[in-house]
Amino acid sequence: MSKDNRLIVSKFGGSSMADATAMNRSAAIVAGQKSSVVVVSATYGTTNQIIEAAGHAENGRKPEADAIVKQIRDKHYEIADELGASDAVRDSLEELLMEFESLLTDLQNFPDQSLRIRDAIYGIGERLSSRLFTECLEKHGLSSRYFDAASIIRTDDRYSRATPVFDEVERLSNEHLKPLVEAATPETIVTQGFIGSTALGIRTTLGRGGSDYSAAIMAWALQADVLEIWTDVGGVATTDPRITPEARPIRELSFQEAAELATFGAKILHPSMLIPAIWRETPVYVGSSINPEEGGTWIYRDVGEAPLVRAVTIRRKQSLLTITTPDMLNTYGFLHKVFKVFNDHRVSVDSITTSEISVAMTVDDVTLEDHDMLRELEELGRLHIEKSYELVAVIGNNINHTAGLARKMFKALADINVRMICQGASKHNFCVLVDEGRGEEAVRRLHAKLIEGDVD
Repeated sequence: MSKDNRLIVSKFGGSSMADATAMNRSAAIVAGQKSSVVVVSATYGTTNQIIEAAGHAENGRKPEADAIVKQIRDKHYEIADELGASDAVRDSLEELLMEFESLLTDLQNFPDQSLRIRDAIYGIGERLSSRLFTECLEKHGLSSRYFDAASIIRTDDRYSRATPVFDEVERLSNEHLKPLVEAATPETIVTQGFIGSTALGIRTTLGRGGSDYSAAIMAWALQADVLEIWTDVGGVATTDPRITPEARPIRELSFQEAAELATFGAKILHPSMLIPAIWRETPVYVGSSINPEEGGTWIYRDVGEAPLVRAVTIRRKQSLLTITTPDMLNTYGFLHKVFKVFNDHRVSVDSITTSEISVAMTVDDVTLEDHDMLRELEELGRLHIEKSYELVAVIGNNINHTAGLARKMFKALADINVRMICQGASKHNFCVLVDEGRGEEAVRRLHAKLIEGDVD
């Protein structure tokens, strides 16, 4: 299939929408790629400002909230000025900002509806940036159309972390989005990441990082040929270059490798984003909107090479939960009870080990804020909570069938205490839990030993 005939969904993050200069760079990429659908995040830092304003409003601090609204208004009007935006676009910005102010007032006046109101507030940033970027594309000679993602991203009503209803998303996409994409003279569709709506039309959000997920859902619904994720770095590296300057770019990954990297700390990849891509086997490209010519990372079902070790990652702020009970001894069904609790509270467990009477699991520290979940776990046995850990993962291929790898790893980590090991469930990872503050050193040593090729 020629490039001109490919259906491409391109997503641009906050750094790619940061200001008029960034938007113009991103618009040039859209023009060059001939993207059919463009999904954008809020302008850089805006979502954090919106969350801060909501917190002030909810606690009755109106002057502080108003000050943040003014900052957001000034920032977006400055971009509009630099883009030479039309009066119609300026009017749409003002309409959204007035909606923002009204929702902040509602947040203070109707505390019993705070979750619903917050979700409507949190999506304002994407709605602002997509208005501006539609205009930016027009300035670059592309016929473009603003499209409200909430009209097709149907979700449940679990506000702040809503779950898409995929059958409905596909139906609504076929009804409202696909005809625009397949029109005889199609326009470039500009829409928002992160936001959706319930069956009643109430706005929801998919959680932080949900813009990548939104783009992947739309690519899935449209059966796109390519999903592009444009960010501020040139693809995926063998580790975080801020930790190890010797990190190397990775030009291609398998879906399995990418999923492990996303799960265990590679910030550039959102774990949920990969799920719809895997379902359709949609190739994913991750590249830099700042320096698009430097190339990026392709993610495919099948790749040309499958090295033993592809990357080393770190997942910070981990806690270790250990449940001990004699009920585990020579019985069945106990783990089902444990994981039912996590399932009911929509909490992901990263690593797990078991013994005759104990099960230990790593979770993100934020999980400990769910006191109802902890209380339910305590009903299953004696619950011991240990905080301040970091999870370091070696990602690759055939890891659980390769002799000598563990020896190299533990030689590199000889003086770093390893609290827990998780290996064997997947051929793509080997995880170790280390004390907080030792994870970066562990990453550097493992990268040097396993990727840079330091000799024993």
